[in-house]
Amino acid sequence: MSKTGSLDLASNLGGNIDKSDVLTAVEKYEQYHVFHGGDEEERKANYTDMVNKYYDLATSFYEYGWGESFHFAHRWKGESLRESIKRHEHFLALQLGVKPGQKVLDVGCGIGGPLREIARFSNSSVTGLNNNEYQITRGKELNRLAGVDKTCNFVKYGCYKEIFRVLKPGQCFAAYEWCMTDAFDPANAQHQKIKAEIEIGDGLPDIRLTSKCLEALKQAGFEVIWEKDLAEDSPVPWYLPLDKNHFSLSSFRLTAVGRFITKNMVKVLEYIRLAPKGSQRVSDFLEKAAEGLVDGGRREIFTPMYFFLARKPE
Repeated sequence: MSKTGSLDLASNLGGNIDKSDVLTAVEKYEQYHVFHGGDEEERKANYTDMVNKYYDLATSFYEYGWGESFHFAHRWKGESLRESIKRHEHFLALQLGVKPGQKVLDVGCGIGGPLREIARFSNSSVTGLNNNEYQITRGKELNRLAGVDKTCNFVKYGCYKEIFRVLKPGQCFAAYEWCMTDAFDPANAQHQKIKAEIEIGDGLPDIRLTSKCLEALKQAGFEVIWEKDLAEDSPVPWYLPLDKNHFSLSSFRLTAVGRFITKNMVKVLEYIRLAPKGSQRVSDFLEKAAEGLVDGGRREIFTPMYFFLARKPE
């Protein structure tokens, strides 16, 4: 898990946004979302601005609470959250058949936790593709600290069609996508509320159905080898670390008690001006995301683990 402390959280909060502009950025970000009068079309039209504001504001919270790998994982009983995350990163490398010395693209790499783990596991060279300058800068620093800066790097990226374009024929693309499942009912107000909570708390303009994700892959030109919602048969619910009824010392910062302490710590840090004004608001919409993720997981209308392995035809 992350070794960052409260002062790291405070000093890094806001990313590349000037500390005096954090509150304004929070207000603008919130306005894109349903709870503050925004709509999907506006979010899509202003996608770059919305997403960059979100990751500048939220990344230090992610690293503080979740570690360097910002994803969920299929989890066995008796397995810690960190162990399950590492195992799934190895699973991805094995599914792709990554060999020593090969070049790999990590699309949507965050600050590069999976990138570094896969590079060490497979002895490969991994380039992380990201659209947020702060995460790229932070990832490069973590690469240097981990001693993989000679074989791992970061660049900005596009989407499925761009990935298809840059892949060599016969090479593979594997990913986990956050999707609404077939159980999601757009006419159900509670389902829509949960979807909106996840969108505002995770910087998403929209969350596609798994079927739409598959369709987009095929439209880009990929041949889908196999796909599955890996959350369906996970012995331990993927949302357990965020469940208020669950307590764990190994992932304490993610528990209800840990999040309560973090929320009040951020309140104090903002009050004494070690954290910029608006920090509490970021903490609030991240808490809203946690609630939406747990509710979506329990109702099985949302998955953060729709996995696919696809190939660019020869």
